[in-house]
Amino acid sequence: MMEAGREIEKIGSTGRALAHVQIAIVDDGGDPLPAGTHGEICLRGPKVTQGYWKDPEKTAACFFGEWFRTGDVGYLDAEGFLYLTDRKKDMIISGGENVASSEVERVLYQLPQVAEAAVVGLPDERWGERVTAVVVLVPGCSLSFDELRAHCERRLGGFKTPKQLVVREALPRNPSGKVLKRVLRNELSGSVH
Repeated sequence: MMEAGREIEKIGSTGRALAHVQIAIVDDGGDPLPAGTHGEICLRGPKVTQGYWKDPEKTAACFFGEWFRTGDVGYLDAEGFLYLTDRKKDMIISGGENVASSEVERVLYQLPQVAEAAVVGLPDERWGERVTAVVVLVPGCSLSFDELRAHCERRLGGFKTPKQLVVREALPRNPSGKVLKRVLRNELSGSVH
């Protein structure tokens, strides 16, 4: 919950934990991470679900001990304010480095030619996953891979800069408008080398 009067100071934060809920940021093994370090957001407390109805396997997979695994990635600052950065399933691991697709997408949206953007990881023999920008262009505009790369290199670390550009007419979406990155990954994994 965001504290009144701190919205500007903590811009980008969702606030601190509600009463009777604890938040921890953990690594892939469930071990707690220090403030400022990105990891999976986990919750515990009497207000947090105890699991899936009549599905012990799914319940076991979504807990580290008594901590519920949200599937979201983020970090806590030194004062316990939570910042969401991505969904765990949308995190790209390229050359052993974690790349938050949402961070790269924010940079892509700074390009005036880009109407819509999604960033996915595609299989790559050398890097494990290759950061791939999938964009829908503003009508009448064009965008080369070199333009995209130069723009991103000035704003992101080299490992976060897309290694590939795919231009599409539209992005696949569910009925509520959310981009279906799983569908994009499946479509592009079979057609892009």
